[in-house]
Amino acid sequence: MQNGVHFISGLPRSGSTLLAAILRQNPRLHAGMSSPVGSLFMALQGAMSRRNEAAVFIDETQKRELLKGIFDNYYHAVHPSKMVLDTNRAWCSKLPTLVKLFPEAKVICCVRHVPWIMDSIERLIRQNAFELSGIFNFESLNTVYTRVNRLATSDGLVGFAIDALREAFWGENAGRLILVGYEALCKEPSRTLDQIYDFLGERRFAHDFENVEYEADDFDLGIGTPNLHKVRRKVSWIERETVLPPELFNRFANDAFWMVPELNTHNVPIIVPRG
Repeated sequence: MQNGVHFISGLPRSGSTLLAAILRQNPRLHAGMSSPVGSLFMALQGAMSRRNEAAVFIDETQKRELLKGIFDNYYHAVHPSKMVLDTNRAWCSKLPTLVKLFPEAKVICCVRHVPWIMDSIERLIRQNAFELSGIFNFESLNTVYTRVNRLATSDGLVGFAIDALREAFWGENAGRLILVGYEALCKEPSRTLDQIYDFLGERRFAHDFENVEYEADDFDLGIGTPNLHKVRRKVSWIERETVLPPELFNRFANDAFWMVPELNTHNVPIIVPRG
């Protein structure tokens, strides 16, 4: 991590894996799907809390070094000389801690209109008709309504990510964020990547948007959700009809709070398609 660490966070099914697949074409950068670092980070925080009676022997400096050591040790072994962009939806909820560990860190938040996030997950479940997904605890008896309702709860896959993004968007560290719209990434990848590089203070790179590669087949199969992290070779935008019942789709139609200018009180930069 000699060249620093930044973070990719935001909403699920909103382009974080695609963005990482593009960025990793740059030999100066390392990016990927959610790494083990986030879960190790959260587990260590729990182990150092008062839930552990021996935590009384761990002072704040030690806590800082132990948490930072997860990043140092993991990425020193993997990519010691690259700038790291670590991915996890929970990072938006951990900014007060992250900025103390990495004072120069910035966060790229991938966003997408929420109805289409729900649609994307439902479409993936239906494509894997003979698999039960770990997203829903491998349960067999459910419907599109129970699945979407579960995703939307505050501890659900989508609901938690939205709450974490809200926390960061209106928090004291909002100046570290940039929001990247999925539609902008797909329709205008070159312009979008240029803005991301400018935000990070990195020199721009000529990416090949016709030949993007990324796979995590073993991971996806392990959670019963093949193609969860599959990235199409060519970056493009595909228009489609939703598979959700109208009332479910419309339920989330106004949840894109980041698209309301009056609510952007910290002037967070937001990349959306032109026109």
